[in-house]
Amino acid sequence: MKKTIMITGATSGIGEACARLLAVDGHRLVLTGRRLDRLERLSEELINAGAGGVHFLGMDVRDRAAVEAGISKLPSGWKTIDVLINNAGLALGLSGIDGGDPGEWDQMLDTNVKGLLYVSRAVIPLMAERRQGQIINIGSIAGRETYPNGNVYCATKHAVSSLTKGMRLDLLPYGIRVSQVSPGAVETEFSLVRFHGDAQKAKGVYRGFRPLSGEDVAVAVKFAIDLPGHVNVDDLLLMPSAQASATMIRRDESEGGAH
Repeated sequence: MKKTIMITGATSGIGEACARLLAVDGHRLVLTGRRLDRLERLSEELINAGAGGVHFLGMDVRDRAAVEAGISKLPSGWKTIDVLINNAGLALGLSGIDGGDPGEWDQMLDTNVKGLLYVSRAVIPLMAERRQGQIINIGSIAGRETYPNGNVYCATKHAVSSLTKGMRLDLLPYGIRVSQVSPGAVETEFSLVRFHGDAQKAKGVYRGFRPLSGEDVAVAVKFAIDLPGHVNVDDLLLMPSAQASATMIRRDESEGGAH
């Protein structure tokens, strides 16, 4: 069945990969992101790939007023959101708690936690009214394990995990399914953003092993969406085969880097 699916942070990485994979199935997509030019280009590509329609919202999930206005002003035919994929998120810096940047803490908390809440709060009434819907939160191995110098980022992903459970409990009476898909190391713009554009540092994170790709995570998200309505993926942890924990990775330096 074709669905209307909203994806936050759709201009790169996991969000973009989800949009591309779901477009092929003919779903209608509501895409959000801060980079309007990317949203415009991606929308055209997705229509050509088979999407049943694309509507995009250029907005920052940290801006509650913009989120509420954007979703409330969706054309009537686009308000029947069947699936919300809360993907927007980021990590900034890799410092000990004593040397962390409070500005970066604010950005991570505002995006990863409050942004997820703002979007969910605006979409949930549209689902509750119809007594159906599905919310998929993109978590992380960092939401299960805290690693050195990950402090605030890990805290935000632990919050996502807890909020996912809370949503599942609170939204049960409305028939809304709530899932979390938590990947380990994924090679996207994640590390490039974390290291403020330092490509060498970012590349080093994935050196010597094959990390997950955005497409790998998108396949897991699609699996959760495609399940029958009486089945829910509560929590799915997706790891590269070379990764056994947040900090334990089998690296083969002879491979010369990620591939």
